Amino acid sequence: MSETVTLSVDEVHALAKAALLQQGFADNHATAIANTVTMAERDECRHHGLFRMPFYMNGLWSGQASPSIEPVLTRLAPSVIRVDAGYSFSPLALEAGDAPLAELAQEHGIAALSVVNALNVAALWPEVERLAQRGLVGFAFVAAAPYVAPAGGTRPLYGTNPMAFSWPRDGLPPVVFDQASSASARGEIQIRLRDGKTLPDGWAIGPDGQPTNDPKEALAGAQLPFGGFKGSNIAMMVELLAGPLLGDVLSFEAGARDTANTGAPCGGELVIAMDPAKFLPGGDRKAQLAHAEMLFERITGQTGARLPADRRYEARARSAEFGVKVPKVLHETILSYAAGQAIKERQAYEGDHLTHQNQAR
Repeated sequence: MSETVTLSVDEVHALAKAALLQQGFADNHATAIANTVTMAERDECRHHGLFRMPFYMNGLWSGQASPSIEPVLTRLAPSVIRVDAGYSFSPLALEAGDAPLAELAQEHGIAALSVVNALNVAALWPEVERLAQRGLVGFAFVAAAPYVAPAGGTRPLYGTNPMAFSWPRDGLPPVVFDQASSASARGEIQIRLRDGKTLPDGWAIGPDGQPTNDPKEALAGAQLPFGGFKGSNIAMMVELLAGPLLGDVLSFEAGARDTANTGAPCGGELVIAMDPAKFLPGGDRKAQLAHAEMLFERITGQTGARLPADRRYEARARSAEFGVKVPKVLHETILSYAAGQAIKERQAYEGDHLTHQNQAR
């Protein structure tokens, strides 16, 4: 096992923000990205935590991600709002749309948030968890770059195309799931490559179209959808909801646009919020939530069964008490960003890969 460094949750946030600021992100973007990275690290969602810091830097260094542009909110319909991220990373745009989306859902019963022109390498559960903490039901959908072959195919076409769902509870943490339509998240394969571990069967195929357990071959080949045609159909649905529906790109178009190969695809995200109280005459929200608890009790009443997000909540409590373990090499890399010692790396990256935003569009 690689050597690790233990950091408190607050230290994770401070380190991430310092690195982002030093490398050129504006304070509001640096804060929003650090919030996202810290939540993932805190909940032991390693492949969306500090592991993603080099992806944010690559997007910045390549010129494909704006470090400072302000998201622009537009109301497209009574219960539909659009946030144009302006080719910046998604965390600030999502934070900007959170309260307006919740307010529209509480007013109309259901509302949608369209986030466009956003580079996204983050998890989806933070945005739907925030909605559930406001007493709302949430959905989120986002595509990526072409990583996943359609069922029966051998060439990458879809993104990992996750979807997330949240359900509020009375006095308890919400039920939340965030899962890819592929057999695994992209980051899980990248971390296994970093750590020298093999892949389970059914995750990927190599460039030759044959099943592989080698992370390097998988990244060069194609990931597989979970459940064959079922996962493939969900991936297609997410492509349509996060792309054409919003006027943004499909995964294969996002991949073609990432001319600097940053690993940070730029596209759209759809977030839907529903107010349970508006779905029943009289709006007896307590009865709705109590009814749902009957289901949750029967799930957890079975030995070995658990509710989605329970493991994350356990990890959250562990991290608050004991801190989080970060690979020493990754920690040193981020320290170098924060100390401004990545300038040579940045100049080398720009010399090899620099693209202008207007070309990428």
